[in-house]
Amino acid sequence: MKKQGSIFRENYERYMRQIKDLDFSKLALKLGLEKNKDQLIIPFFNKRFRVDQDGIWTPNGDMPLYSECVVIAKYLILCPEYIPPFKQWVTYKDFKDAAPFAGAFTTNVEKSIAKRFANKLGDLKEAGLSLGGRTLQDTGLSYELIMEFDVLPMFRLLLVFNDQDEEFPPEAKVLFPDNSDKFLDMECFAISGWLLSDYLYLACGGSTMTIM
Repeated sequence: MKKQGSIFRENYERYMRQIKDLDFSKLALKLGLEKNKDQLIIPFFNKRFRVDQDGIWTPNGDMPLYSECVVIAKYLILCPEYIPPFKQWVTYKDFKDAAPFAGAFTTNVEKSIAKRFANKLGDLKEAGLSLGGRTLQDTGLSYELIMEFDVLPMFRLLLVFNDQDEEFPPEAKVLFPDNSDKFLDMECFAISGWLLSDYLYLACGGSTMTIM
């Protein structure tokens, strides 16, 4: 793993043992993935990662960040048998198992985006578009910027943002479809939001990732 310790390596190897037991053809059909011989091609925040029996790989053939590996691995391992229909966008804390990670999600995702992009609404929109984000209208939400991101096929999130003014500080919220917990666990929700914050930061000139 890139700059990771032994615990991360052990977890990664455990995920890979589980992935080796999966039926890639069945996963490709269920999740709408591309299968190329013995590989699955997995779009992840507008980049095409690869998964095979030997590991998880970036588009350049390198080892991803540990956080990226966790989300991609669990996405495959937790693939649901049944996917209930989407009804509405909800906050992270609305999911029943979110409590242990809720504080970190607010700090590392929502407050981080709000702070980094205060008085930079145009930069935020441009960065979001570079990650494959789509601006939405007529959502019933009152925000200056509303962008939808495909984290993974069938797993998406919504970023809403109001810039600061004379009365109010900047505000960012990340919302999820109410059926998202059928695809991933709350740890992966939190990681996905944190990765979004860092990816947006890098897309507009930031130099470092804060997540491992």
